[in-house]
Amino acid sequence: MPPTSSPHPLLGIGFMLAAMAILPSIDVFAKFLGQQGMPILTIVWARALFGGLMTLPFALKSEGARAFLPAQPLHHLLRALLLFGATFMFFNALKYLPIADALAIFFVNPLAIVILSALVLREKVGPRRWAAVAVGFVGTLIIIRPGFVEINPGTLFALGAGVALGSYFVMTRAIAGAADAMVLTFQTSAIGAALMTLALPFLWLDPTPVQWAMLASLGVIATLGHFLIAKAYEQAEASLLAPLAFTEIIMATILGWAFFGDLPDRWTVLGVTILIGSAIYISVRERRAKA
Repeated sequence: MPPTSSPHPLLGIGFMLAAMAILPSIDVFAKFLGQQGMPILTIVWARALFGGLMTLPFALKSEGARAFLPAQPLHHLLRALLLFGATFMFFNALKYLPIADALAIFFVNPLAIVILSALVLREKVGPRRWAAVAVGFVGTLIIIRPGFVEINPGTLFALGAGVALGSYFVMTRAIAGAADAMVLTFQTSAIGAALMTLALPFLWLDPTPVQWAMLASLGVIATLGHFLIAKAYEQAEASLLAPLAFTEIIMATILGWAFFGDLPDRWTVLGVTILIGSAIYISVRERRAKA
């Protein structure tokens, strides 16, 4: 059954922040696997397959056999293509860029969310939210410093991934409340896994036991993260949640340094500080509005 509770924007903010704290772990596993020669499509397939298996029991409990029959199949197909297309492009970006740099470029997605939520969902976006997103985008520009570093394929992959994921988030908001969040998560994963399975025979390489463990972890972490995102979009507007995606870069920077020695320079630290400041500002504004 669809959720019946009233929206709670602050709860949505909490769900979004939790998701952004755990999702960068996926990048570490994906980068390790890519460095070991694992085809990127196989990594994305595993993320979808194990995500679908993880959510299947919950989807069946909620909807029974109807979980296999989305009410809007074309809508769900497009969501799956956007999500796993974004994943494929971002994992390719990690082959060329440090995690924090790839994620910084990827953060064009909150800007895309605000624009699309205003144009497509007709959500009201006030000047303060526009300003916060603009400030966050300035922080991203400081991190990547366009014109001072050479553009490589990783930059283009990260940009494409950001736009695709922003579109996915807006579509998620458009159907929020139409079904249980876990059911939506299962349906997206199942569609993505089914589509990619068709290509696997042409590029399959047998994973080692350790690689299987990392592939399974991708699905578990990604599913939990995107479930939290789905719950967030049930509680708050897309344009409100958009700047909070910037907080993902905190954990990404820590993990990139810990596992790959990618220690941020002072410009990256400045850019991250600006990104986080914009996210905190949006959260404080919402709390005061509801007080």
